[in-house]
Amino acid sequence: MAGSSSSSILCLLLATLMMAGILFSGDQAVLVRAQGGCLGDLPGLLRACMQFVQKIGPQTDPSQSCCDVMKKVNVTCVCDLIPAPVQLIISSLKVAHVAQFCGNPIPAGVKCGS
Repeated sequence: MAGSSSSSILCLLLATLMMAGILFSGDQAVLVRAQGGCLGDLPGLLRACMQFVQKIGPQTDPSQSCCDVMKKVNVTCVCDLIPAPVQLIISSLKVAHVAQFCGNPIPAGVKCGS
């Protein structure tokens, strides 16, 4: 059991680092949209909400700090920019739950992730 727990923690750490690298790699589409104010505080969103949208673990209600950042994000824009590798580590159902819980729901018809 201890091996499984260590393995899960390592996978979680690697997934988080991979997502951070992708989001901050300088992708031109992300930079253009971010400069226009579309994304809001993307680093803050990553720090505050990542633990609530990962595929690993149960669905839980987000923290107040996650909601504080989520309320300031253009969810539709963020959904448009989720790269395929990031989609592998986040749950679109959990993203929808966090957005709804925080009072910034994903509009009907918007595809967010896979």
